[in-house]
Amino acid sequence: MPFLAAALDRVKPSATIAVTDKARALKAAGRNVIGLGAGEPDFDTPANIKLAAIHAIEAGKTKYTAVDGIPELKDAIIAKFQRENGVTYKPNQIIVGTGGKQVLYNALMATINPGDEVIIPAPYWVSYPEMVALAGGEPVPVVCTAATGFKLQAEALERAITPKTKWVILCSPSNPTGAAYTRSELKALTDVLVKHPHVWVMTDDMYEHLVYDDFQFTTVAQVEPKLYDRTLTVNGVSKAYCMTGWRIGYAGGPAQLIKAMATIQSQSTSNPCSIAQWASVEALNGPQDFIPANNKVFKERRDLVVSMLNQAKGIECPRPEGAFYVYPSCAGTIGKTAPSGKVIANDEDFVTELLETEGVAVVQGSAFGLGPAFRISYATKTSDLEDACKRIQRFCGNLR
Repeated sequence: MPFLAAALDRVKPSATIAVTDKARALKAAGRNVIGLGAGEPDFDTPANIKLAAIHAIEAGKTKYTAVDGIPELKDAIIAKFQRENGVTYKPNQIIVGTGGKQVLYNALMATINPGDEVIIPAPYWVSYPEMVALAGGEPVPVVCTAATGFKLQAEALERAITPKTKWVILCSPSNPTGAAYTRSELKALTDVLVKHPHVWVMTDDMYEHLVYDDFQFTTVAQVEPKLYDRTLTVNGVSKAYCMTGWRIGYAGGPAQLIKAMATIQSQSTSNPCSIAQWASVEALNGPQDFIPANNKVFKERRDLVVSMLNQAKGIECPRPEGAFYVYPSCAGTIGKTAPSGKVIANDEDFVTELLETEGVAVVQGSAFGLGPAFRISYATKTSDLEDACKRIQRFCGNLR
């Protein structure tokens, strides 16, 4: 009998982590590599948040906490949801986990039975279908092309729903495309979901604060109160607060679901890091003025990358509404020959040859459920982005 669990056969390793690891290995070997694979702000955690962590350590707040989060952080999250989203939760409707990924995973593990279906708009974050599969469910990707702004349409959602559908996962602004749903676009989807009471909604709002050009963010429970009792609103401090390594995510939702998620967490990791929780209290309650300042830089980078990529032969790059990703098509390069002599048959070939030839690490679109394309994270210093885009232009120009 094989030693490893059969469930692992359903799960693929993370493509984004694989690209980052490969870029890191090439750098260690002396190559000049620009890594644009990781979804991580290059800005440092704000000083007041770091100071709150130091104070927590000095005050001895280094012991176990409640499995689902300290009361002070739950209160800060409740205040955030009310202040920014107009959604009201009680403490027993809030859970804090070790990053948003754990919160999502716990929700799926707590609710999925074999054969349950989860609708996932594609392109999608690479972990969504893998977590569904690991929980024993069936991911149901619904392709959303550039023609629809990479956004799920109401008609496509209606067609995808079956009696086995348990969840639909929405991520806005999106990883990997940066696409963000307007209130009216969300309302069209919620109108469909209201008619199907067996379908729950998981909203991944991790990039909520990273929106540009006066875009107004809204979330499902805010847009359609009728869905409040079957919506899990997931968020965290990693992206907007530049706290990726602190590993704090959270969610608000129905008390019964939150309790089940806490049960899963109690038998896996138990409580999130106590120090990171206290830092997150300060993040949510403290000054927020650094967010628009950071966003100004992100917007400038977005505009630079979109402009330069659209000048590369065979590349078409839409302008996203949020997050810090662009998702350009490389369809115009398929069938061409790279300087190495390799014929580019798909987007995986494109990103491999780009890395080998020019030392630019990006992630192939097929890993996100829609190619031929690639994802670039522009959460890195502007000079590196400009250099990387010049290398991409040169690489595309040298294809024959």
